[in-house]
Parts: sequence; structure tokens; C-alpha cells
Amino acid sequence: MEFLEVIRRRKTTNGPFLDRPVSKEHQHLLMEAASRAPSHFNSQPWRFILIEDQAKREKIAEIGGRTMQQLIAEGRFFERYRRYFRFSKEEMEAHRDGILIDQLPAPLRPFTRQIMGPSALGLLRTLRVPQILGQDNRKLIAGSPLLLAALLDREEYRPGELSGFYSLLALGMAIENIWLTTVELGMGIQFISTPMEVPQAWEEIKRLLEVPEHLELMALYRLGYLPSEPPRPRIDWQSHQRKRLSQFVFRETCATPEGDG
Repeated sequence: MEFLEVIRRRKTTNGPFLDRPVSKEHQHLLMEAASRAPSHFNSQPWRFILIEDQAKREKIAEIGGRTMQQLIAEGRFFERYRRYFRFSKEEMEAHRDGILIDQLPAPLRPFTRQIMGPSALGLLRTLRVPQILGQDNRKLIAGSPLLLAALLDREEYRPGELSGFYSLLALGMAIENIWLTTVELGMGIQFISTPMEVPQAWEEIKRLLEVPEHLELMALYRLGYLPSEPPRPRIDWQSHQRKRLSQFVFRETCATPEGDG
């Protein structure tokens, strides 16, 4: 596949993967791709844990489902991310960022805007949205044949210092290399974000993965091979739009937006 085509096809996988283990060869290719990322002074501060053990995956899935349900039920999820929700193609076209909510169970469709609105907590609970999203999140994670934990060496990762910033840049570039490589391998990948937003849950995962003091757990991902026609989750969205050049690029100084032509 041509390199620019890989970049253009890169996306987050919201749906399930095939019930098939990720080959050791492909796991090692993903890790090689990560290792080729740039890092300050070639410090290579990233560390990764490949997680295939079913019991560990199911425990992480339980934590992922539980934290999703908790964040939705408490209103924290929508409070934090409401600014990115779009409800029509026209709205998505105007902003060219965020996510277009285009897949909801039939009973929820009449309440789309209310569900995502500022006073929706009671409605969310009545319609069992926290339970739906929690159950779906648990199933997606549990059904993923490979989970990946990304860590940083704390000798390099020092928050508040430049070395901490450099380490975050390096890890981000390493993960992007992994993400692009999944496209080439017919795989998908998704960030498992909700445990990070509940400190106690994140500590549970650290203990489960036996993370030592000299490493910092930074992120979790689920990976697997993609089915030819992936089914979509009950509540789902699209995020294909990208900002125009004039919305994020400047010429010479911040006073002059770049033209779109």
C-alpha cells in the first residue's frame, strides 16, 4: 500500500474484531514500527506490554465497561466532551471536527440532542444509556484478541520538565507508527480511555499489569484483525471530516491563515 494511502485510511475502530489471535509476527512488526519512531537523543523512552491472556483481557474489559458506565451515569463524560458532538452532516461540515452521532438504537433516536445536552443526566439514566455503553465497551474490549499497554521510563518521563515533554512526543510518534502499521496489516486499533479517567480504576490496571515504580503507565489500546464488513456498535459515530487548511495552518505568522487552494 502507498504510504499516503495508509495515512488517509488510518482511523479508529469502534466495532468488534475477528475472533482470531494476532500472529506473533504481526505483533513484532507493530513493535518494530514503534521502535522506529524518533526520540530525543535516541532515548527510546517507550515500553509496551502485549496482553493476550484471556483472564487479564476480561478483567481489563470489566474495568473498561464499569468506568464507561460510571462516567456516563455521573454526567462527567458528556460534560467533558459535549463540545465535540455533532448531530447532522451540515453541523459536521461547518465545524469539520468532532464526531457525528449517526447510530443510535431506535428508542433513543427521538432524544438524540437531549441525550447529549447539558441537562440530560436523568434522561440518560431513564433510557439506560450508561448501562448500554458500559456493556458495549466491556464486550468490545473482552472480544479484542490483543491489548497493548503503553508506558514510559520515568528516568526520562519527568512531568514539568522538558524531558517529560520530549518523552510524550516520542511515545505519541511511536503509537502513531503502530496505528499506521495496523492499516497495512488489515488490523484495527482503538484507545481504551475510560479507565484513565477514574484514578482508582487506573491503579487497578497498574496492579494487574505489575507496573514497576520506574515505569509510568500512559495508555491502553485494543487491537485485532478487521472483518470484511464490520458491524457497528448500537451507539456509534463517524469522524471522517478534517479541518480545512485555513482552519489550522498559517503562513509566516499566526496573523495570516493559509489558503485552502
